[in-house]
Amino acid sequence: MRVLIAVDMEGISGVTQWDHVTPGHADYMRFREIMTEEVNAAIDGALDGGATSIVVTDGHHDRCNILIEKLHPPAHLNSGSPAPLSMVEGVSHADRVFFVGYHARASTPEAILCHTWTDQVRHVWLNQQEVGEIGLNAAVCGSFGAPVVMVTGDQAAAQEATDLLGPIETVVVKTASGRMAAECNPIEETHTAIRHTAAHAMVRQAQPYLVAAPITVRVELTRPDQIDRALRVPGSQRVDGVTIEWTGNEMVGVYQAFRAIVGLGGS
Repeated sequence: MRVLIAVDMEGISGVTQWDHVTPGHADYMRFREIMTEEVNAAIDGALDGGATSIVVTDGHHDRCNILIEKLHPPAHLNSGSPAPLSMVEGVSHADRVFFVGYHARASTPEAILCHTWTDQVRHVWLNQQEVGEIGLNAAVCGSFGAPVVMVTGDQAAAQEATDLLGPIETVVVKTASGRMAAECNPIEETHTAIRHTAAHAMVRQAQPYLVAAPITVRVELTRPDQIDRALRVPGSQRVDGVTIEWTGNEMVGVYQAFRAIVGLGGS
């Protein structure tokens, strides 16, 4: 059983502030280590559950956060940016996917550092279903036949995942009381929970998250000038002053169009 562990940082244990996850700040190095150890718990659990190969994809910021020298073997590391499938690079060779350290979508109340790709994105929809990074990345995984079977993060991320994907395995590592405040679980307790849950997720029956074609991604940004720039994406259409959409027949193309829209307009 081939496993992809796709990792973000805002949903890692103890993270509550942007300084914790931004290179150059004093706390960033500490949270890189915490991030790596949380991934290791997921690796160990996947192996306990029968994984035959594991690829870890670093999906945060410039995708250069996980410390390879501390990563448990036999996991391989996908690092560096840009990558063709970004946060889920490597999913084309996966049978199951874990999302570790994920966060809730933009505009979610009581959710640590909630956003969707950048802080300039207000909302994203796939065929009228509002999604965040959990939904966008799960849809790409689903297009390759790989179900997301575990998500770790705060309680809002866990709820968003189960609302969208059904009764998958989740680990709540902290309970947010605001966008930058949370009650955080003890690190060792979190590691034990992730390892146990990952092993269980390896044998859970799960279906890939599939979005029916044609697929329309609709993106609401913050200002009209952002849409002015994003309209350079061929095939895009303006919906209103701050909203743009693009339609395609397969999810990878839609994902790439979304990334282009946000890259051009989201600043």
